[in-house]
Amino acid sequence: MSTAEADGITAQYRETDEERLLEFDADGRTAVVAQNVEGYAMLKVRPTADGDELERYYGFDMALDHAAELLGVAVADLPIPEAAADMGM
Repeated sequence: MSTAEADGITAQYRETDEERLLEFDADGRTAVVAQNVEGYAMLKVRPTADGDELERYYGFDMALDHAAELLGVAVADLPIPEAAADMGM
């Protein structure tokens, strides 16, 4: 697991047997960007790691924009752990 923090936002990157997960937490609000473990499929945005998919994106930047919206923060404020920097197609 890899973690990054900035401006009250915590980001944790981890891998399961099936997915790469980038989980954000800001003031009790959460958002997750998920991708298959091979790293080539579209990114899924969810409210939680096991929550229902809200939307799919090809680009990491668009998925981060949606995650920031769910958290009520600016996308530029999202800390990205180094291990998650290559997510997206």
